This record gives sequence, C-alpha cells and structure tokens, in this order.
Amino acid sequence: MIRLIKKKAKSIVCSVLAAVTLFTMNPAVFATETATQTDTVSSVDVSGSDSSDAADKSNTDSTADSTTTAGSEANDKVTISKNDKPYLSLGADLTPDQRATVLGFMGIELTDLDKYDVVYVNNDEEHKYLDSYISKSEIGKRSLSSVLITEDKKGAGLSVSTHNINYCTVGMYKNALATAGIADAKIIVAGPFPISGTAALVGTLKAYEEMTGKKLDDKVTDAAMDELVTTGELNKSIDGDSKDIEAMIADLKKQLADGRLKDESQIKDAIKEAAKDYDLKLSDDDIAKLTSLLMKLKDANIDWDSVINQAQDWASKLGDKINDPGFWEKLGNFFMDLWDKIKSLFS
Repeated sequence: MIRLIKKKAKSIVCSVLAAVTLFTMNPAVFATETATQTDTVSSVDVSGSDSSDAADKSNTDSTADSTTTAGSEANDKVTISKNDKPYLSLGADLTPDQRATVLGFMGIELTDLDKYDVVYVNNDEEHKYLDSYISKSEIGKRSLSSVLITEDKKGAGLSVSTHNINYCTVGMYKNALATAGIADAKIIVAGPFPISGTAALVGTLKAYEEMTGKKLDDKVTDAAMDELVTTGELNKSIDGDSKDIEAMIADLKKQLADGRLKDESQIKDAIKEAAKDYDLKLSDDDIAKLTSLLMKLKDANIDWDSVINQAQDWASKLGDKINDPGFWEKLGNFFMDLWDKIKSLFS
C-alpha cells in the first residue's frame, strides 16, 4: 500500500510537471528534441555471460562503475578492509591486468593479495550452477566475475556494491543471497569491464562457504540461481522499475515464509495481487515464471529468517520517506510553489 501511495504521488507530480513544460516550451523545439532522443536510443548488452564478445576487448573502458549502470540507485557503496577478514573469490580466467582492475574496485593492492583468503571460480562451476537457466553459449568459456565478502554483525543485513555489472542489480543479488541463506554480510562484486554479473553469485556462495565453514544446501543454492535469472528476465519483460519488481518478489517470499501460500492456486492469486500493489503489469508468461519459482522456494529447505529479514529491509526502505514527518510537508510546499508558477503564466 505504501508503495502504491508513492507511485500515485509520483504520477501526480509528473502530470503537473508535464503540463507546465507544455505551456512554457517552444513547440518546434519540443518536436526536434523528441526526434533526436528517439534516434539516439542505444542498446545494452544484458547477456548472462561473463565471457561475451566484450571479453575479447580487453581495452574496453575498465574503469566504468555500476553507478552508471543497472541498480545504481541501490548501490550500498560498501568498503571492506583486510581487518574485516574477508574472503576473495576471483574469476579463474582473469588476465593479470583484469585482475588488477577488479582488485582496484575492491580497494585491494595487487601486492597485498597474499594477505587475503582467496578462492577461484572456474567455468565448470559456473556451468554446474547455471546450465539449467542460461544457455551454455551465454555462460561462455571464461570466468571473470569476482567477489569480496565479509561477515557483518548480526542483524546488519546484506550490503552490496557492484562495479562494471550491467545486468544484475544490487537488489537482485540481495534477494538471491537471502534465499541461499546468507543473512549478514558485506559484499563487493566487480568485473574487469561491463559484464552481466550472473556468474558472480557462484563466487559469492563459494567464498561464503569457505569463510564460514558452512555448506549451503544444493537445492537452496539452485533456487537462488533460479531466482536471480528469473528476476533478470522479469526486469526485461515488465514495463516497470526494477526496484519494484525486486520488492514484489521479496514480498511474495515473505508470504511464503509466513505460511500464507500453501499451494499453486494461492501463489498465483498472491502474484496477481502483488502486481496490483506494486503497479506492475504481468503477462501470463511472467506469472508462470514467478509461480514456478515460488513453488520451488516453497519446497526447498530455506532459512526463512534470512528471507524475512530481507523483505523487512525492503519494507523499511520503502516506508522511510512516507513515514518521514517532513515528507508530506515538503510535498505540499512543492505543489503550492508549482501552482503559483502555473498561475503566473496566465497573469
């Protein structure tokens, strides 16, 4: 409900701003800009592979940060030092220059690498986890995604930052990691150049197991992989904000955790209701994908506490602005100022 209120308020603001713009702008200029913007739309590579054609372009801008790519608004700007006793998972096929690039994103000097606990993820491991959800050609033949992870204090939740990741959002990682049973951790995901980042989840899970000595359940990690890929597909197929999609999935998972969804029929009804709450238009195919995912999650041996904590974290972030006493006052002042400007156009 809070999310819906925010969307309605945003819709009203956009409508008023559009009216002001139309009253004040030169029609000829408006037509020109529209044509120009249409002509300059560019495509983004959202391949599920760490080793797409871009992997052969080692001179590609390797300093690009995820603050300019998908999920940037949710980037937690994580910093981790060696005093945090982190574990590092490196793609086994990184060249020396590429390794230096990803370490730089993590704040690690190449000369200090021997001071860290390091594991390596190879391409066979990526195929083991991802072949069921992504084609072999998309996964590719090289492992490049790298991850730095450290445990955080109990109750801190998940904090994630990404660099050179142009497909998986921070929210996607958090939801999938919560499903896998990771509750309190700080994580940095990096690529040597813009890549999808789907394979980085494999590295995160492997590093977490090494760090904690805790073996994660295979069925649960499989469900986490399914969730990551399904969320990415929904982000592409649904006309909506990726954060709304991720929050909707976290909400549905919480309903599973609370025992409210006991069969496929209830799950489908919950999906349709959640889509209304988050103002998302789902196709029949979208509903089928979500139903399949949630049925798998229902039958897996999931640590539901971590899922509930992640869902509550979403709810907290969504509610902060609405519950802020100054939010509505600022919104009211905004509309008053805007109305004064509109009236001045006709005076």
